[in-house]
Amino acid sequence: MGRRLFSATALLVAVTCAACQSEGTSAQPSTSTAVAAPAGSEPTVIAADLDVPWGIALLPDGTALIAERDSGAIRHLQANGDTTVIGEVPGVAARGESGLLGLAVSPAYATDQMIYAYLTTDDDNRVVALRFDGRSLGEPAPILTGIPAGSIHDGGRIAFGPDGKLYVATGEAGDRPRAQDPSSLGGKILRINPDGSIPADNPTPGSPVWSVGHRNVQGLAWDDADRLWATEFGANTWDEVNLIEPGGNYGWPEVEGRSGEAGFVDPVVQWSTGEASPSGLAFQDGALWVAALRGERLWRIPVAGDGALGEPQSLFDGEYGRLRTVVATPDGAVWFSTSNRDGRGDPGEGDDRILMLRP
Repeated sequence: MGRRLFSATALLVAVTCAACQSEGTSAQPSTSTAVAAPAGSEPTVIAADLDVPWGIALLPDGTALIAERDSGAIRHLQANGDTTVIGEVPGVAARGESGLLGLAVSPAYATDQMIYAYLTTDDDNRVVALRFDGRSLGEPAPILTGIPAGSIHDGGRIAFGPDGKLYVATGEAGDRPRAQDPSSLGGKILRINPDGSIPADNPTPGSPVWSVGHRNVQGLAWDDADRLWATEFGANTWDEVNLIEPGGNYGWPEVEGRSGEAGFVDPVVQWSTGEASPSGLAFQDGALWVAALRGERLWRIPVAGDGALGEPQSLFDGEYGRLRTVVATPDGAVWFSTSNRDGRGDPGEGDDRILMLRP
């Protein structure tokens, strides 16, 4: 039997240690100034009683798919207000921060019915393609394997860019040198074709690597000018929002936060780790929206036409606990999910939940 949404009308219709700081354990006092949400825009709960929702992907009919990290299940958030399990992805080996993570829907879904998932197995992290016919999942076909896996720093966000390529955010899985090793898929942002082949215009011929020097990226989003932004967990001092350049080196583990050192790209925004531990990222209504785990808030960062970022605004500080994923919907809303049942939060009634905000 499906899990009932609190508000079916919110659905779219018609269409161990410092190293473990990556996802944080508890919120610390913030030095930022919280701001109120716009008048009349308090979030609405649209799904509840979920088991560590991680990936959320919108389908063309306005319904959505939800990946539950620990169970390996994918739920269908239907237009009638229910969520039902459409299948479990075989081979998921959940431990610590790993499991069934990001989801993405093919840009050609109307004709190919393909979805993509990032998951941890006993041997690696990988990306698989599955057919979803509106009722059940097909068998997964691996398209990218050999991404380093561990109980921490598994990355996991996947998203199709405006160019039709699939971008894959990975972590260094606790082995810092991997982030600077061009032969490793860990600590990178990767770019592949939907069939897993390597685009001819990647920075290094024959390599899926798009950028290097990342500790643990869990958020990818493009703005109106098709600029790619990414969120990244720091270790002890600085969390980051980065503007991603093809072939760019973002410094980890040589630097954390802004260094000004030649050869490394500095973050555009940095926070103390107590304010953020940033996971999901979306672009909507002229701003980047960042879900903070340890910081237990939703960040809004205005984006100017030239790509300059305005002052980050802290929303819902501590109101919903740990926040994991953010999704921009075609009708202008922002969905965000809680992650209070991930072993590091304090679950409340109805957790974990997906909430909708209208900016």
